Amino acid sequence: MQPFVPLFRNAHLATLAGNFWPRPLDEIRHPPRLTLYRTAADVGIAVEENRPPGEARGEVLLLHGLEGSSRSGYLISLAQRLLEAGFAVHRMNLRGCGLSEPYSPTLYHSGLTHDARSILEQWRAAGRGPRFLAGFSLGGNVVLKLAGEMGEAAAELVDGVAAVSTPLDLHACVRRIDAPSNWIYHQKFVRSLRRRYRRRHRTDPQRFPDRGISRVRTIFEFDDRVTAPFFGFGDAPNYYATQSSLRFLPGIRVPVLLVQAEDDPMIPFELYEREEVRSNPCLRLLAVPHGGHLGFLARGARRFWLDGVLCEWFEASRNKQPPASVSIQG
Repeated sequence: MQPFVPLFRNAHLATLAGNFWPRPLDEIRHPPRLTLYRTAADVGIAVEENRPPGEARGEVLLLHGLEGSSRSGYLISLAQRLLEAGFAVHRMNLRGCGLSEPYSPTLYHSGLTHDARSILEQWRAAGRGPRFLAGFSLGGNVVLKLAGEMGEAAAELVDGVAAVSTPLDLHACVRRIDAPSNWIYHQKFVRSLRRRYRRRHRTDPQRFPDRGISRVRTIFEFDDRVTAPFFGFGDAPNYYATQSSLRFLPGIRVPVLLVQAEDDPMIPFELYEREEVRSNPCLRLLAVPHGGHLGFLARGARRFWLDGVLCEWFEASRNKQPPASVSIQG
């Protein structure tokens, strides 16, 4: 793997730069196609797909983070790198997010694995493979939970999984995001969640009652007033306890790569020192001292270091070979 020499040693700079850095996708060579997958009778999931010339080396399903979409930058640059390596890439809009919003009369949550599993099952039925899965932030929690809850059966659906900057313990990470030093991220998330729910309330007030959304000031309050009751979890603590991927890690039986920056401002790194992470031989943790949350910008010509790491992981998973170790500098 390419050595990681961080462009920024400051976690907030790395996080913000990673969010705003331009990330090209060659749609002339790899024309996009929008596919609508029916994952339930009333749910459509919009997936932006790009394919390489010729036969693909595999099919990679990418899941974005909280209030993201198929247009999130980290999905765009990874798609480009995977296409260059010969993989077909499918950027999924989670239920109710991005291009899926008009087709999904429901919300999404951090442990909603049904839609990704349905898409993988449809690929399997069509004979499309090998199949790979990658999730980022909230999407990382989804893919880890999916692999864990399926256990041995997951090997029938996926050949390799990657999870980046993943909030393994939802409650611990919600508390961390609420810290004063994370005000800029916290406000962005809360405002976006409120806007999305208000749109839903205007179009279908019976399904999406007001629930005092104008008084919501934190992610916890949103989950306690909206997410948890909508999905039948009761309250936010029970939602977090039942849907955190940490409790599902012992059940994982497929190769999984965890990529995490130790200085991630939103995720306490001590979560990755837990026994659930360290004891499962199917999990490989790649931890770097700097990188922020979904940042991982590197010095040198290959700015998007993470994309090379994930591309190599999927290639190694395809070939049933462990990838070479990464070296970390700076």
